[in-house]
Amino acid sequence: MQRLEALAREAQALAGGAAAAAPPASAEDEVARVLEICNACRYCEGFCAVFPAMTRRLAFPAADAHYLANLCHNCGACLHACQYAPPHAFGVNVPRAMARVRARTYAAHAWPRPLGRLYERAGLATALALAAGLAFFLVLALARNGTLRHAPLAGDFYAVFPHGLMVGLFAPVFLFACAALGIGVARFWRGQAPGAASPAALREAAGNALRLTYLDGGHGDGCNDEDDRFTLRRRRFHHVTFYGFLLCFAATSVATVYHYVFGWQAPYALSSVPVVLGTLGGIGLLIGPAGLWWLHARRHPLHRERAQDGLDRGLLALLFLVSATGLALLALRDTSAMALLLAVHLGCVMAFFLTMPYGKFAHAVYRVAALLKWSIERRQPSRLMLGPE
Repeated sequence: MQRLEALAREAQALAGGAAAAAPPASAEDEVARVLEICNACRYCEGFCAVFPAMTRRLAFPAADAHYLANLCHNCGACLHACQYAPPHAFGVNVPRAMARVRARTYAAHAWPRPLGRLYERAGLATALALAAGLAFFLVLALARNGTLRHAPLAGDFYAVFPHGLMVGLFAPVFLFACAALGIGVARFWRGQAPGAASPAALREAAGNALRLTYLDGGHGDGCNDEDDRFTLRRRRFHHVTFYGFLLCFAATSVATVYHYVFGWQAPYALSSVPVVLGTLGGIGLLIGPAGLWWLHARRHPLHRERAQDGLDRGLLALLFLVSATGLALLALRDTSAMALLLAVHLGCVMAFFLTMPYGKFAHAVYRVAALLKWSIERRQPSRLMLGPE
């Protein structure tokens, strides 16, 4: 209640012409400030899950700020509807405040903890430099071995990089990335644990994640991008990216089963399940990231936290490069350019794996966890009982 009283005094001072109060000390304090104003207003209560979750609280300690920040999908609808948004003296900007806390979420819960500082460096230049450096190293290794130039090999990748070598290089990095993300999200969960998940809560959270429900602006018409108009473009490009990634992962999984269970070794026919899934997924990972990059450049400046632009673009660039080099490799796998293309593609894939737990990819994992928290929490009685939910 002390915070609410402070807000009331600040409002009275502003009405009397006094100067605005000093800015909050931290990103979490700013989220607490804006949500306490929102909690008094509640105009946006039906927009997304953040606002009904907000109404279950009177105060917003750091753990709650991190939970609600990751529940926010940055659709922008609340900013354009808010009567206290800039240039109002209250300066309420929920999307930007939440974005700042999300970046702190990833760093604060990172494993190992010292690597959390990598989020400050995981920008576009870092992603491109890492991909280029790894690709150059692999190309140089092939040149030294005399295998960079070769006669057509009928798409036999393992004649260039043996299967055991690729597994030995990529499996440990991928498993480490998965472990780092898993431990990080477990720490996030313990920070604001809502209780056990029922089957209904699991189904609802999975549905909201798969449908990207809260990118519809709360009314089905979509997000705000460069202005007040609603559009479903962000939701659709996110869908294409998300399902493109899942199709590529499914292609790799099926190929793994082919190799280890049935003993069917690559290369696989163009009509085979792994190639069809990988091709469809690759097309999705060209269209989706390109569309999101275009929308990112057009977004209203108040939606964005410019310090994180590099984080966003680094992920989009790596996804696009992995897809583009993979499709080029598929198209030219029966030519003498296969070794060069394979080295470049593997360099991009390794760069993506290395940045997975310390880049923007982490947002998908934390957002699913936040959605599950909300699905559990909303089925529990409110401790406040101040109004309908």
